[in-house]
Amino acid sequence: MSNITFPHISLGTTGATLVIAASAACFGLVPIFVRELQGLGAGPATIALYRYGFSVLFLLPFLPFEKRKRGGALLMAGAGLVLGLSLIGHLEAIRVAPVAAAGVVYMSYPVFAALFAWVLLRQALTWRSFASAGLVILAAGLLLDPSSLSPEALQALLWAIPAPIAFGFLIVVLSGLAGELNSLERTACGLSGSVIGLLPLAINEGQGSVLPASTGQWGLIVAMGLGTALVPQILYTIACQKVGPVRTAAAGSFELPTMFLVGWLVFGEAIGLRELLSAAVVLSAILIAPSIGAGPRLDREVAPTT
Repeated sequence: MSNITFPHISLGTTGATLVIAASAACFGLVPIFVRELQGLGAGPATIALYRYGFSVLFLLPFLPFEKRKRGGALLMAGAGLVLGLSLIGHLEAIRVAPVAAAGVVYMSYPVFAALFAWVLLRQALTWRSFASAGLVILAAGLLLDPSSLSPEALQALLWAIPAPIAFGFLIVVLSGLAGELNSLERTACGLSGSVIGLLPLAINEGQGSVLPASTGQWGLIVAMGLGTALVPQILYTIACQKVGPVRTAAAGSFELPTMFLVGWLVFGEAIGLRELLSAAVVLSAILIAPSIGAGPRLDREVAPTT
């Protein structure tokens, strides 16, 4: 086990919320890499494996093996496995549907995070919880226009629904159910679980091989792994323990306007008043979301691993 010592990190509610929003903006860049890799012949399970597998290589030294941490580690790994498998549908939706449409389906996860927090953490569904989740749903509804989507796109968006459910559950596990795991251990366990679930599917997609076939693919994988998984995921994991699952989910919805911009600037998708209004609604949800501390205090969570 690593003896690396981490500096003390002090984040207030506002600072943690901003860190989550910035991390979510990094997550919103995923479609750029997904479509590039799809264009090079990679399937959705393989792309998801690339994204998380790169990070796991760096985080393996932080996997916890102490008996007292096994329960939290297994729970984190299980949540990560479910999320990894569910992301296959989300990545397929990115391929065949507009980026904004795939994004608004995924952004329903604050609703599921609030429900899981209520069931698993006994956190009350206050009016602020309902209002924040309702605003995110409203933002999503503003962008869904069935008349402009093909039957293939609609079917793909339907299969993308498990992803926000799984992510809502993961948020609650990260912020309140991971026991004594510190932030790097939580991230390592969650991403390792995703890799375990995705590896067999990726091998099947690649007919026995998952290694990139070109230098260009390697470059995309490294950039995607660093910029959309490893660095933002660690920061996200640290910050979410300061504000709890409801505000984490709301602040994380900043991924949605980021995806709008990606669709507009990179893929030439139209962005107009409806998209701008939706982004404003998401920002409103962030402001009214309640801050509910759910896990151990951050100064304990960033203690050195042993």
